[in-house]
Amino acid sequence: MNPIDRTAIEQALSSYQDPYLKTDLLTAGCLRSLDIDGDRVSASLRLNYAAGRIVGGIGQMLTVALENVPGVESARVQVDWEVRSAPTQGNIPGLANVKNIIAVASGKGGVGKSTTSVNLALALAGEGARVGVLDADIYGPSMGLMLGVPAGTRPGVKEEKWFVPPRAHGVQVMTMAFLADDKTPMAWRGPMASGALLQLLTQTAWDDLDYLIVDMPPGTGDLQLTLAQKAPVTGSVIVTTPQDIALLDARKGIEMFRKVNIPVLGVVENMAVHICSNCGHAEHLFGEGGGVRLADEYGVELLGSMPLSLTIREQADGGRPTVVAEPESQLSLLYQDMARHVAARVSALAAGGAAPVISISDD
Repeated sequence: MNPIDRTAIEQALSSYQDPYLKTDLLTAGCLRSLDIDGDRVSASLRLNYAAGRIVGGIGQMLTVALENVPGVESARVQVDWEVRSAPTQGNIPGLANVKNIIAVASGKGGVGKSTTSVNLALALAGEGARVGVLDADIYGPSMGLMLGVPAGTRPGVKEEKWFVPPRAHGVQVMTMAFLADDKTPMAWRGPMASGALLQLLTQTAWDDLDYLIVDMPPGTGDLQLTLAQKAPVTGSVIVTTPQDIALLDARKGIEMFRKVNIPVLGVVENMAVHICSNCGHAEHLFGEGGGVRLADEYGVELLGSMPLSLTIREQADGGRPTVVAEPESQLSLLYQDMARHVAARVSALAAGGAAPVISISDD
């Protein structure tokens, strides 16, 4: 019996092109071990992004690929995943247990940023990651409502200096709404709001998070700059709708993150198309292709394109966002795909080296 050609085995493993890493798993450095024992082959691979829902299928595909190599009688491929920390600036004790911070931002309000944030967080948790959500909209916090946290909920206190974040649908969540009455307006000037944001971020006892999703307020003002300058943000996700006015403001958001050297992971396009529930007619109410053009203009990835859906709005308002309300629906699958794209972009940063130096300029 001729010995099995190791090169043929590696070529078989390289036949799978990961749609999120955009390369084969050997080139991506995911191969941990490869053993050839007579006519039996075993391999172990590890993805470097949260992918709990797909690793089993990848393992099955690679097993079949190896069994088709001449001379292989049996094969076993194990695929798992592990989230690594991307390089960031800063050394804040309160964030020592957070591997990656992802800021979800928009240039203007009303584009579905908070809905994207909460479903992104739940989708990452659905892949098996440990996830937290910080509601950075001090003036209009909504994350508690969207996650179905009962009214009047307050965070726990640890060692008289840490907030212990409540949990909802498997994610840790912290919001200004837990510290103030829901009818009390936060009539604060910028420095007070910025101070409150930093306190929520750094004095919360986050419990070993792979990803902390920060739902930013709209715009490019004090709170955005505070987060960029004071927190070790891994990367940002820009949310927009296809209409020109939203794209104009989204560009400002991208430019702001570029000025402070925070990588833009990609663009999410909401309300891309409306499909009539009665006749099935598809209509682009807010324009067509805006998200693609924006992503192409800045050389970033279009992470997802979501339809204008009554279901998404109703489920978020009801405290059970789409990803947990209907986990196998087409909408949820779109969010899961988006989450894996975001996680893979973070993993690419983790493999890319040292963090950039943040600087602020007037231009």
